Amino acid sequence: MTRVGFIGAGRMGLPMVRKLAEAGHEVRALGRSSETRAALTGAGVTAVTEASETGVGAELVLVCVFTDDQVREVCLKSALLEKMPRGSVLAIHTTISPRTIEQIRDDAAGHGIDVIDAAVSGGPHDIAAGSLTLFLGGDADAVERATPVLRSYGDPVLHVGKAGNGQRVKLVNNALFAAQIGLISEAVALGAQLGVEESALLQALPHGSSASKVMGNIAARGSVAGFTSAVKEFLTKDVAVVRDTVAELGGDLGALDVAIDAG
Repeated sequence: MTRVGFIGAGRMGLPMVRKLAEAGHEVRALGRSSETRAALTGAGVTAVTEASETGVGAELVLVCVFTDDQVREVCLKSALLEKMPRGSVLAIHTTISPRTIEQIRDDAAGHGIDVIDAAVSGGPHDIAAGSLTLFLGGDADAVERATPVLRSYGDPVLHVGKAGNGQRVKLVNNALFAAQIGLISEAVALGAQLGVEESALLQALPHGSSASKVMGNIAARGSVAGFTSAVKEFLTKDVAVVRDTVAELGGDLGALDVAIDAG
């Protein structure tokens, strides 16, 4: 049993909290609204009203909010780091700039706290199945300490290098994910030119050599437009993060950028 703090009990976070509780961990989670607090209590965890309170006595604090600014707010502008014990670990699930991870890591080091980025690939259904993919960046010892807890909902849990690399791998993943949607959109347009309806194309292509996980997900939705609508909010944000990150380095996405725009 590990004492876990959790910030961000939303669409992705609440299923994570439930899996943590089911695994027998002692969880304190942020619940700013009465509805969220009721859901947390119902999941068998302690609900607190301040982000910093999740860090009290915690061996591991998990952050699963939506934006870079929100991560900075709870990690750098609250008293979270002051409340967390020395020797504890702070893990960030949110897709953000690797530079933000590095800044939080540097600030946390002064408090004796290790920081890892634990970027995720998958959705609530993967969390419920315990099969969410996690890309971890950070010190090997900190990753080793966090991994048994993360396995409550993550499999595989992959250590991909230094702090920030979890985010870097996730950004590459989501750039490729968005590009594949764009390419499949173009393929559907090609099919229309050839007289093949989208429904027939999506029924057939997942069985061909062009098959991919993205193709299967789009086929399950029945159309590119339907799938794009379902993932648009988070994907638009993540693509903006990868474009900004690459631009800071003076680079570009190359052909991926063209394919993303096609979607």
